[in-house]
Amino acid sequence: MKFCTIGTSWITEAFIDAANRSGDAQLAAVYSRKLETAQAFANKHGAVKAYTDIKEMLEADECDFVYIASPNILHPDHIKIAIQSGKHVFCEKPMVFTDKQWQEIAQLSKAHQVFVFEGFRHLFSPNYQRLKKELTNIGAIRSALLQYGQYSSRYDKYREGEEPNVFSPQFAGGALMDLGVYPLSMAIDLFGQPQDFSYYPVLLKNGIDGSGTMVLTYDGFIVTLLCSKITNAFMQSEIHGEDGTLIMDAIAPISQLQLHDRKTTQINELANEQYEADMVFEIQAFVKMVSENNWQLHDSYLERSRTIAQLTEKMRKENGIHFPNE
Repeated sequence: MKFCTIGTSWITEAFIDAANRSGDAQLAAVYSRKLETAQAFANKHGAVKAYTDIKEMLEADECDFVYIASPNILHPDHIKIAIQSGKHVFCEKPMVFTDKQWQEIAQLSKAHQVFVFEGFRHLFSPNYQRLKKELTNIGAIRSALLQYGQYSSRYDKYREGEEPNVFSPQFAGGALMDLGVYPLSMAIDLFGQPQDFSYYPVLLKNGIDGSGTMVLTYDGFIVTLLCSKITNAFMQSEIHGEDGTLIMDAIAPISQLQLHDRKTTQINELANEQYEADMVFEIQAFVKMVSENNWQLHDSYLERSRTIAQLTEKMRKENGIHFPNE
């Protein structure tokens, strides 16, 4: 499949590299607001054309799907433009930040018969699939701790008085929307929608969350999720069952996965070597879904995205974190 891109940051470069490795997708065109930037990016990555007008690029019929990695605040509008142009959509997380936006996109997707996919690379890797299979071997789940803490290089700019996009409410930034959705999406994928949930953010002076703790309540167990863009975290993530414990070195991606058997006291390493460029796996899943016209799978992925949007929207608003256009 041929694709065009909206966004010229490092994540777009990582996607292009993963697409080349997958052999399933080929870059056709790129968009940037500045022609010089667009042309330089196109030349660097072998795109045929560069554009400064999104609609012009989409109407040129040079791609099968659009990869969207613009600032968070622009994702909903860019998705709708792509859908209305009849293009399938692969959007970086967060796809939307309100349930209303999700509903609009879901309706447009059906009306135009195009697939919309939210990029959660960690949920498609082989080691994560192994984790899901092993859940049945640790007995009744009683608790879990999933964390993603990574000091952002942009935080230095914030501390110097600037307001980078990832730390700006005007651009739908913050720890929850940027990193918190990783452990949250994993919890939703593994355990479903929680009975109750809360978010306890560490707010910066401009009102955005620099870090935070989520607590999800399920029938018989609690899941604690940690996220931070203002500190580094090095502890492992764990899922605790009555008969054993699953331990991950990280959740995005999983390089080490151990099963600690309570009864035998044995420790088994379950992870296999996999592509470091783990976006390969989500690209393969997306292309397979589109190629097979698998609407059932599409709807299940989209419903997961809705649950994440509903939870993060309520978590934010309960803590006074508001974005434009919501």
